[in-house]
Amino acid sequence: MIKLLLYYLLIINAAGLALMLVDKWKAKKNRWRVRESTLLTVAALGGSVGCLIGMYLFRHKTRHLKFTLGIPLILAGQCFVVVMVMALAAK
Repeated sequence: MIKLLLYYLLIINAAGLALMLVDKWKAKKNRWRVRESTLLTVAALGGSVGCLIGMYLFRHKTRHLKFTLGIPLILAGQCFVVVMVMALAAK
């Protein structure tokens, strides 16, 4: 079960990173973009680390408060949930 969760997190974070790269590339080429809701949904589904790395690695969406505040808050919330689940499981 833990192995499956780790695979999921690896894939969803790779997707978040890749989506940031694709959206940055499309922005430079004036093409249809990846929706902001898609980027935030991927982050909320566990890809927040990949999205956060992609934001700063590709310098993308770093001027948008929705992302500079939203992605770290999603990550903090996810970390909180993990800590709470681990604390409850330890009892």
